[in-house]
Amino acid sequence: MVSWFRRGPKEAPPSAPAAVHGPLEVHKPWVRGSSRPLPSSAAGAFLSITNKGPDHDRLVAASSPLAERIELYGIKVVEADIEMRPLAAGITVQAGHTTTLKPRGYHLLLQGLTAPLAKGSTLPVTLTFEKAGAVALEFAVEEPGLIGEAILNEEHHRG
Repeated sequence: MVSWFRRGPKEAPPSAPAAVHGPLEVHKPWVRGSSRPLPSSAAGAFLSITNKGPDHDRLVAASSPLAERIELYGIKVVEADIEMRPLAAGITVQAGHTTTLKPRGYHLLLQGLTAPLAKGSTLPVTLTFEKAGAVALEFAVEEPGLIGEAILNEEHHRG
């Protein structure tokens, strides 16, 4: 029997990093599109950070010329409620691991956007790490998807 006939389903090839900075690789940076009226608009931004180095690092800040400020947040789902908390100490990126910022978890909260974020455009963001320093990226603007209370019923929408 020839073993190559028994190959399993094809795995997707790993995506190329959006940025490599020292031991850190940043993958798939994206931000929720926003058409809300200004200046009170806000948007969530997400990405994955892989630390290939021997030492932990920490995401401590982020900035963009198109947002008054960007804060690091964590979300904890408790039964039917969502608790959103600022992470003043930053987000640890452990050595040899990947930290993912995603809806219903760690994320960047862009506040005071100076322009609506149109799907298909990009948003410049600079991430600042405790050890690795600053990394400039372009976040892809995508559909907002489920937000707030609606995300709690995500399983219902998966049909």
